Amino acid sequence: GDILCARMQVRGVGGVVTDGAVRDRDGVCDVGLPVWATGAAAPPSIAAMTFADWQQPIGCGGVAIFPGDLIIADGDGAVVVPRDHVDEVASRAAEQDALEDWILSEVRNGAELPGLYPPNEANLARYLSSKTPSK
Repeated sequence: GDILCARMQVRGVGGVVTDGAVRDRDGVCDVGLPVWATGAAAPPSIAAMTFADWQQPIGCGGVAIFPGDLIIADGDGAVVVPRDHVDEVASRAAEQDALEDWILSEVRNGAELPGLYPPNEANLARYLSSKTPSK
């Protein structure tokens, strides 16, 4: 709950991801530590919990997570990137963001979505040419 989240925040934890529920949801929100959970519940207090270990593989949300994996989370949820794939995923994610920024710009300028998202060959070519500096 809120006390455990406050302690984690003081210890430098950047956020909590669990495929379980949290207790004291309002208090947890007040702490300000980002938390992704399946819901809220009122289970027994932390005194009934037992510490297991640090830096060991775990399963969360049906996904294997290993020490060193990168967890990226926002308001839509959390994803795990295996440490050996971080550079590739970061590169592809940056390119996808750039493409979606271009698509959003096109939409704001009145373009219709069919053929734009996802881009057909013609729109993909237009996007790619927009990235190439003019001579």
